[in-house]
Amino acid sequence: MVLILADQTDGHFKKTAFEALSYGAKVAEQMGTSAEALVLGSVSEDLASLGKYGVKKVNHLANEALNTFDAQVYTKVISEAVKTSGANVLVLSHNNTGRAIAGRLSARLKAAMVPAAVSLPDTTNGFVVKKVVFSGKAFANVSLNTDIKIISLNMNAYKAVAGEGSAEVSTLDIPVDAAKVKVAAINKVKGEIPLTEATRVVSGGRGLKGPENWGIVEDLAKALDAALACSRPVADSNWRPHHEHVGQTGIAIAPNLYVAVGISGAIQHLAGVNRSKVIVVINKDPEAPFFKAADYGVVGDVFEVLPRLTEEVKKFKGA
Repeated sequence: MVLILADQTDGHFKKTAFEALSYGAKVAEQMGTSAEALVLGSVSEDLASLGKYGVKKVNHLANEALNTFDAQVYTKVISEAVKTSGANVLVLSHNNTGRAIAGRLSARLKAAMVPAAVSLPDTTNGFVVKKVVFSGKAFANVSLNTDIKIISLNMNAYKAVAGEGSAEVSTLDIPVDAAKVKVAAINKVKGEIPLTEATRVVSGGRGLKGPENWGIVEDLAKALDAALACSRPVADSNWRPHHEHVGQTGIAIAPNLYVAVGISGAIQHLAGVNRSKVIVVINKDPEAPFFKAADYGVVGDVFEVLPRLTEEVKKFKGA
């Protein structure tokens, strides 16, 4: 059986949860077994509806102590759920939660683990999973030979596919330890598309010359229904907030479309965005390193190109 952790925040499932569910259901199909979801904490959504993503059963542990993430508590609860259910494969999202607990679960369950998986396992000769290595510059095929296997799925690596169906909902009875970490406060950014879940991202660099010029980046992002991002020098200069910083030392993203505006493309920045499906680079310097990684490039002044591009996007959308 394949068990899939369906992440939720404030009672609502994340996009990554649906990706993991779809992926796990397909893995189960390959193995000729069933797929079940694991949901931790209080949820306000219809759990049975997760059946649309291929799972036959949803195991729910509604203990309020799980509403706040604690790696040690989650590790113990999930490992017990794996043992109780008899799961052979555990699927997680390779997000903050998955990265914090995958290694712990591997040690606790004595299970082989593949972090940052990007494709379905090859089961023709064993159980081999493809993953990214060297900050996304290469791939590795990892063979898992243990009885229990753990896969953490890279964000946006597998498309969430909703079909028909309803899942059976079962209540889990697993003891939950008191958290050893106390959360004093949670400060959330509201009204923005989270970078880790965005399918389109528009990012600006020092080529914008100052925060007063950021309006043209925001206009394009709005026209594309995209999230806003920036390079590290921009965040370090306080032109933009640090939660918008993407790159090796910021947030690693993998959108379908990444538009880089006035960003030269240092290797540290590229390492955090090179999993994007399509990269568009706009820069007046034809020798900018980013052009080597771009699918499409525009050599020109961003102050001339961006407004015209935004207008064309609006015309295309009929806005």
